[in-house]
Amino acid sequence: MIIKKPTLEKLSPSFGSSILVKQHREKADKNNAFWHFHPELELAYINKGQGKTHIGNHLSYFNNSQLILIGANLPHNGFTDRLTANGTETIIQFKPNFLGNDFLDVTEMANIVSLFERAKKGIRFKVDTKKKIGLKIEKLLEHDGLKRVLKFLEILNHLAITDDYTLLNADGFAFEAEAQDSAKIGAIFKYVRENFQNHIALDEIADKVSMTVPAFCRYFKKATGKTFTQVVNEYRVVHATKLLSEESQMSIADVCFECGFNNFSHFNKQFNDITGKSASQYRKEIKLIIQ
Repeated sequence: MIIKKPTLEKLSPSFGSSILVKQHREKADKNNAFWHFHPELELAYINKGQGKTHIGNHLSYFNNSQLILIGANLPHNGFTDRLTANGTETIIQFKPNFLGNDFLDVTEMANIVSLFERAKKGIRFKVDTKKKIGLKIEKLLEHDGLKRVLKFLEILNHLAITDDYTLLNADGFAFEAEAQDSAKIGAIFKYVRENFQNHIALDEIADKVSMTVPAFCRYFKKATGKTFTQVVNEYRVVHATKLLSEESQMSIADVCFECGFNNFSHFNKQFNDITGKSASQYRKEIKLIIQ
């Protein structure tokens, strides 16, 4: 059996530019939904859309907009399942030393260097920063050359000094894709992503990475900070939040079974443990937001 490693994505900035800025208004190319990494950092702003956020071992579902910064070589999937009316996804990809190695040693760059270090765990910026910086990110497309670089430095500086953010892998393992371990984790995540709606036995998933069950359990807990069962339940609950956020009339019981849970009380407990609220409360709050 061949284990597919996270794909190394090779990026090429536009001629004469040290950063790559791109925007699309339709669903992203499905190729970008695969588990991949690149040595560039990635700053992504979705202004109106829905989708899963899978960065490192963090998994969540968003239903509006988001602004995230992903560190160099941090494996991740594409973000947008669907862009809503007038929705766009703008992505900036850049090397940490896009202005040269010596530039990172300049005293005034200390905060930005710290930002790049935090980005190794993935950063999601909160509402105030998202509103303020999102528009500036979109406007980068209107500039080129030195002006684009200067505007981008302003964005980085703001992100570097704000405390209006959450680390996505704060309590887990913020791995980089250089190690062979990442190939195994990538294969495991891919299998879970494709099969979480069904029962996944430990011997089944251990076999996928050619390990015994005890060795697999020890390895997975050490690598991610979570048990395999926890991760599968997270996938199921995140899928449930997606179904509850949609305009379907699917009952919560139907959502439970659609997500791979075969016990309603277990579903309720897991949903509450992972999201901090019940499924019915979550649905009510989403409806209020939509209204």
